[in-house]
Amino acid sequence: MAAAALPSCGAAQSVSDYLARIAAVDDSGPKLNAVLAINPDAAKEEAAARKVKGPLAGKAVLIKDNIEVAGPMATTAGSLALKDNVTGRDAPLVARLRKAGVVILGKTNLSEWANIRSSSSSSGWSAVGGQTKNPHAIDRTACGSSSGSGSAVAAGLAWAAIGTETDGSITCPASVNGIVGFKPTVGMVSRTHVVPISHSQDTAGPMTRSVADAALLMNALAGTDPADSATAEADKRKADFTAGLATANLKGVRIGVLRKQAGNHPALLALFDKALADLTAAGAELVEIAFEPSPEMGRDEFTVLLHELREDMGAYLRSLPAKQGPKSLADLIAFNKAHPEELRWFGQDVFEQAEATTDQIGYTAARANSLKLAGAEGIDRLLRENKVTFLVAPTEGPAWPIDLVLGDHFVGVGAGNLAAIAGYPHLSVPMGAVEGLPIGLSIMGAKWDDRRVLEAGAAYERARTAAVPVPSFKRWGE
Repeated sequence: MAAAALPSCGAAQSVSDYLARIAAVDDSGPKLNAVLAINPDAAKEEAAARKVKGPLAGKAVLIKDNIEVAGPMATTAGSLALKDNVTGRDAPLVARLRKAGVVILGKTNLSEWANIRSSSSSSGWSAVGGQTKNPHAIDRTACGSSSGSGSAVAAGLAWAAIGTETDGSITCPASVNGIVGFKPTVGMVSRTHVVPISHSQDTAGPMTRSVADAALLMNALAGTDPADSATAEADKRKADFTAGLATANLKGVRIGVLRKQAGNHPALLALFDKALADLTAAGAELVEIAFEPSPEMGRDEFTVLLHELREDMGAYLRSLPAKQGPKSLADLIAFNKAHPEELRWFGQDVFEQAEATTDQIGYTAARANSLKLAGAEGIDRLLRENKVTFLVAPTEGPAWPIDLVLGDHFVGVGAGNLAAIAGYPHLSVPMGAVEGLPIGLSIMGAKWDDRRVLEAGAAYERARTAAVPVPSFKRWGE
């Protein structure tokens, strides 16, 4: 079955239009498995939403299925352990979207437990939703963990989607699916009623087809939540993220180029050089930076994620309204052992490591060191010593073949872990393709510099000369 042509970015799409497209390319045809559940009240809510004043009125948005949405849809994080987790609660970020007139179209598939269960997982697979596919090459990964959100936006199944990121889970799917993904400063967007990994690094963010759309969503998403202490400064730090976006330029802006983080694939390097030439043509001054992160940074980040996963997951599970169901990470481990369909393709070694990571003193030291290496001695130092405003690198390599047996095949391209660990803003904007497989350009800035990062992304978007690929909905090479 041939997929319908993608709607143009300016085309007004109704809930019924999107539902028809989901039926055509997600439920049948190429069967992307990007959408996990449809909001049965979406059509009814659309009429009321269109009466709201503002640019988001009536826009249909999909929500990653680790974010709670009031109504009959469960919040599963992709796991059968939470298949009946209907909380009746809107996460504050969802409530903000509704207030702005957004229609919640449904939930997207994801890497189960946001890809923190196993060291050999396949991004985009969950026991609830199966394997998400990349619409540019349906035998290749949509990356993760916001796999369904990235695939759905690329395939035109919604106007936009919301993803979450701990380290790469918005930006990698954005890159390989050829869309825009924005990980804001940690603390800009509430995490309340979001299935957690790490309170130090978790955040939600927009996944869209343009930087302008991401900025529009940030206007609704950003703000202080009394229940999330990390957001205490959000009301003071947020801005109209769309103001000046249409005229933003790069004239005289110094940008640091993380050349070592671009990898060694000739076609990818050529594409990156083309993006750098576009930045130069737009007036930017490029500064080559030789940076090699300390191996301690990733090592200590992993310790932090393990410790916080056990603590934060337990707190979340115990907050759920239902008296039944898992209440700790140990309960999830036991559930998986009792349900072989959960462990068919890969195990839960990371869960088990996290359950055993109880050293509070070691955790505190690991967080302090990883934050220092990524922040003060990482992004902050690179910006200051090189007198640059932003750092750029390719976001990720081309999408690799889906492999449920051996798992993911990351190629070591990109520097997004710096922004993830430090909690700083990171934007991925399409910069073209390698053999028809999309590649994103990462733009990273200082803490709370979200608006300027978006402005830089919009300016690059206008200056870009490389062709941005359109999904084929076929296997790669066909």
